[in-house]
Amino acid sequence: MTGRAAWAATKRMFDLAVALVALTALSPVLAVLAVLIKSDSHGSVLFRQRRLGRHRVPFTVLKLRTMSDGASAEPHRQLIEELASRPTEGRTRELKKLTGDARVTRVGAVLRRWSLDELPQLLNVVAGDMSLVGPRPALEYELDFYDDVHLERFAVRPGLTGLWQVSGRAELGFREMLNLDVEYARRAGPITDLRVLARTPAALVRKTA
Repeated sequence: MTGRAAWAATKRMFDLAVALVALTALSPVLAVLAVLIKSDSHGSVLFRQRRLGRHRVPFTVLKLRTMSDGASAEPHRQLIEELASRPTEGRTRELKKLTGDARVTRVGAVLRRWSLDELPQLLNVVAGDMSLVGPRPALEYELDFYDDVHLERFAVRPGLTGLWQVSGRAELGFREMLNLDVEYARRAGPITDLRVLARTPAALVRKTA
């Protein structure tokens, strides 16, 4: 077994163990969040969306629902098109999420602020579609704005956290984010993953500050 193959096997075992422990520990929290979501708006507790994983294989990503049931994805598509179509110089083009979005519920706004809506993705990790650390799961329509080099990000599984999340997140431009994903795919290994995991709590604090 090569060094890269050995790391992939070890990473998978680590992902599975941590995800199972986290799901067990967080099950009471998830139950409370489910009740809050149902009491705040109609619709399913879980939001399911088609994303592209390793080698561009489609899978269904899971999140806690933060928007009104049946909300259109078109505003996000338009945002990505706007950010990707303009050149990024430094950090003048920010990858900001839609603000003041009427589609987001009251509970959903709190879930998003603390990234609690992403907790069900631990199930994606258990299923093997995602990893704890990796690129952000890609939407299919985003590929229309990729450069050829950005396809390298699909050499690894997408992750719950990654280089872009701990390197500025919403302050980064669209292509800066993709470049960080490619950088991770090229540097993927235990040291890189440990560094990202160690920096993730501070990144969450900055996000909510």
